Amino acid sequence: MRVFLIVVGVLVGLALVVVAIGYSLPVKHRAQGEATFNARPDSVFSLITNVEAFPSWRAGVKSAERLPPRDGKQRFREVSKNGTISYLIETLDPPRRMVTRIDDKSLPFGGSWTYEVAPVGSTQSTLRITEEGEIYNPVFRFVSRFIMGYDGTIKEYLASAKRKLG
Repeated sequence: MRVFLIVVGVLVGLALVVVAIGYSLPVKHRAQGEATFNARPDSVFSLITNVEAFPSWRAGVKSAERLPPRDGKQRFREVSKNGTISYLIETLDPPRRMVTRIDDKSLPFGGSWTYEVAPVGSTQSTLRITEEGEIYNPVFRFVSRFIMGYDGTIKEYLASAKRKLG
């Protein structure tokens, strides 16, 4: 019984430390990543804006669909290992730039993602993704900062695009 109480005490203590550290971390963060592809900017931009094709190339995305526009702005929803998330496309400037924002205030996180496509020579392109994220839950802040990394989703996205485009 004593060992059980010690184990429970240690687990409760660790949980309290995680929550305390999570509260000490800022709600907002910025992360960035980029990759160069053997594809022209219009091909890269087509890939990242073709919502219906996301499940065919993005790791972890089970389904994706367009939603009715709101205030003249395009919207979409994707279902992935992270759950169901709706997005609003704030800026669409083909084939150079797209800005999306999480369009669901009930989630424990939010933020925007800026996708910038730049030509490299005549046959390659660089895709730079900048996340301006917000994590409201202190436990999620701890996990995102120390376990997943703020740029974990960006790295996964770029790796998926690299597999698709080369």
